[in-house]
Amino acid sequence: MPDEYLKMILKARVYDVAIETPLDPAPGLSHRLDNRVWLKREDLQPVFSYKIRGAYNLMQSLTPAQRARGVVTASAGNHAQGVALAAQCLGLPALIVMPKTTPEIKVNAVRQRGAEIVLHGNTYDEAAEHARQLEVDRGMTYVHPYDHPLIIAGQGTVAVEILRQHADHLDAIFVPVGGGGLIAGVAAYVKQLEPGIRIIGVEPDDAPSMKRALEAGRRVVLDHVGIFADGAAVRQVGEETFRVVRELVDDVLLVSTDEICAAIKDIFEDTRAIAEPAGALALAGLKQYVARSGARGEQLVAIVSGANVNFDRLRYIAELAELGEQREVLIAATIPERPGSFREFCHTLGPRLVTEFNYRYADQHDAHVFAGVQIRHGDQERQALLANLRDKGYPVEDLTGDDMAKMHVRYMVGGHGGSVENEVIYRFEFPERPGALVHFLTQLGNQWNISMFHYRNHGAAYGHVLIGMQVAPAERASFAARLDTLGLAHWEETANPAYRLFLR
Repeated sequence: MPDEYLKMILKARVYDVAIETPLDPAPGLSHRLDNRVWLKREDLQPVFSYKIRGAYNLMQSLTPAQRARGVVTASAGNHAQGVALAAQCLGLPALIVMPKTTPEIKVNAVRQRGAEIVLHGNTYDEAAEHARQLEVDRGMTYVHPYDHPLIIAGQGTVAVEILRQHADHLDAIFVPVGGGGLIAGVAAYVKQLEPGIRIIGVEPDDAPSMKRALEAGRRVVLDHVGIFADGAAVRQVGEETFRVVRELVDDVLLVSTDEICAAIKDIFEDTRAIAEPAGALALAGLKQYVARSGARGEQLVAIVSGANVNFDRLRYIAELAELGEQREVLIAATIPERPGSFREFCHTLGPRLVTEFNYRYADQHDAHVFAGVQIRHGDQERQALLANLRDKGYPVEDLTGDDMAKMHVRYMVGGHGGSVENEVIYRFEFPERPGALVHFLTQLGNQWNISMFHYRNHGAAYGHVLIGMQVAPAERASFAARLDTLGLAHWEETANPAYRLFLR
């Protein structure tokens, strides 16, 4: 199998449309991590991602009859752009099925290439099912986003360039993983020529389809995938890609949304380029690897796989970047309600930048403060700060890892609902599209009174709502049953400390 892929990769036809992207040094990251870090800049491709390589390599192999009937595919965006450009260059019809949650920048980019677009479903899997039906109905050729040998071979040309551009020793190459086409191609080439180079995949921790498959020894279907990194949001990896990865890949790491956002910032600081969330996965994994292993002086490559990100999404990314880099800690502290207590509390924080400070009078005895504090030395400094505050007599809650606090409460601090009876608190996710909020409220119904509501458009594919409802104890079971019928991801937060301190 490796021999076959080596030949296919070396013979792959990609440079009719793709370019050889640079392998750029990352001096800022290299200095901070005490390793030599290199960024493979696939975000510089004509469609701003590596996907053009595999798409064109497969499509140029089609027979004249297949070309006349055209191609169909499903994609959240980057593969769609690759297929659209390849079809434009080869002069054949292309039909692209995209989830309704696809960022507008990707939809517009596909449309500008002349492809026909159908928006269907809220996930890649729903779009793919519809595309497969159109394949049958119209007699078109399906161009799989990742699970085809010619797709894998096309993506493998990224590895050919890396080894040619970095002739010296390499310790590891970090590769983003969605369906597995890129990492399968990279591993198939590198392990034939330089088996000592570690190939490490990186997935979002809310879409760990390859990690779970490797643990189970077989492909699995995830019940739910987060789509912040929409380019890697796949419920099940490919059959062929899994076979290659299981044999050749050394490890797969999982990274959080905060870590991804921090990596986007890191890429920007070294290159002035803005990667999309999936495009920064590899660097987030590289940083995690260095932190956990204590690696020093190694030569490490991260593939920056794409840069198709909505501009309004940058607001959300910027907010989480400091947390992901462990440069900010969010705390809830109780201080005495008396003159001078604010000053004393800030003095205890020391000479640190306060990034956020929220407060509202609660009673004549205590005040609850929600604060963001900049730190420079990661978890060690965070723990020292919390310990110092507690030693000085301040009750403190660390909210740095609390999603409800980060996404909602920090924007809501300002009043308690102490007189609200039987209040329960839930967080919801729903596909973000025009009319989605009204649709959500309609689904929820009007049987229970809404006592609190917070929604904020983060420019992401999913909307986030924090809602309080008055539900009598005797009605809790029927309320829970209603929530189950919604088909939406949801979490109860009634016991959350941020709610108890600032909103209850």
